[in-house]
Amino acid sequence: MTYTLSTTVAMSYDDTVAATRTALADQGFGILTEIDLAATMKAKLDVDLPPQIILGACRPPLAYEAIQVDPSIAAVLPCNVVVRSVDDATTIVEAFDPDAMMGLAGAGALDTVAADAKQRLTAALAALSQED
Repeated sequence: MTYTLSTTVAMSYDDTVAATRTALADQGFGILTEIDLAATMKAKLDVDLPPQIILGACRPPLAYEAIQVDPSIAAVLPCNVVVRSVDDATTIVEAFDPDAMMGLAGAGALDTVAADAKQRLTAALAALSQED
């Protein structure tokens, strides 16, 4: 089972991070958290990773609706979106698949929230694919 939605973009890492922020905003997502994974691993473990960032994306109406159905769903919020450099001209963008999240939660009442989130995340990734 795959647990991410993914696209490969023919753009530099920095340009892809900017385009990802725009694509998510166009779908109503705000960025709540940002983790520079490469910098964190370097500081904590002294290991080198390719440039990559975890963006904690949230669409408040969806989060609120999900929390109303199952308050414990907050443990898997926000939606993590990872932007990872492959090389100077190629970047991968991955988002945690809301369907996989619902598999973990096992709450059928959240199906419409997951479907909406998946449609929006898929649209954001598709917009990135059209950038290159």
